[in-house]
Amino acid sequence: MTAHTASPPGLTGCEWLAPALQMAVPANGNGPSLCAAPVALTAARFPKVATRTPDLDPGSVPAARSFTRATLQRWGVTEVCDNITVVMSELLTNALHHALPAGSAAQHPRPIRLGLMQPGPCVLCAVADPSDQAPVLREPDYLAESGRGLHVVASLSSGWGWTAPGRAGKVVWAMFSIDTPAVRLSGWPILSRLTEIT
Repeated sequence: MTAHTASPPGLTGCEWLAPALQMAVPANGNGPSLCAAPVALTAARFPKVATRTPDLDPGSVPAARSFTRATLQRWGVTEVCDNITVVMSELLTNALHHALPAGSAAQHPRPIRLGLMQPGPCVLCAVADPSDQAPVLREPDYLAESGRGLHVVASLSSGWGWTAPGRAGKVVWAMFSIDTPAVRLSGWPILSRLTEIT
């Protein structure tokens, strides 16, 4: 996996997460309007962000689980760590199976990307892929070996969805509410700045 570091004030390389967060927060009732008055730009007002570009091989899903678990433990998010790890695994598996044209994964100009963001009392888990095809929650075939991934995502998260941020590809996201003393004190300092990141 290739690591990407987000550093204030530009969150360079992580702009693709902003449209997903702008959609996820109001959809889940987890925060103020994203159009609130701007706040001062300080390092403390940026969210915790971690992204990865996975290798497209059989080890990418276990590596994504390790990345997710290590990131959440570093952030002190323990109560929903298992759920977020499972959802990241499902979202990446879906992207690997459904979003890449057969035989062209290694050469595709738009890589699959993983992202975690903690902007306040929630964690956003997101996977970007190069496909324009919307994810569809289908009625599962209980005899089939696959087809239940989005049901797992829906059952473990506070909400999920997808966005196509104005260019080829999409971002599939899942939101998780968290409640820790540190989060209660910090609130939602980042949300009013997200529209300036995109």
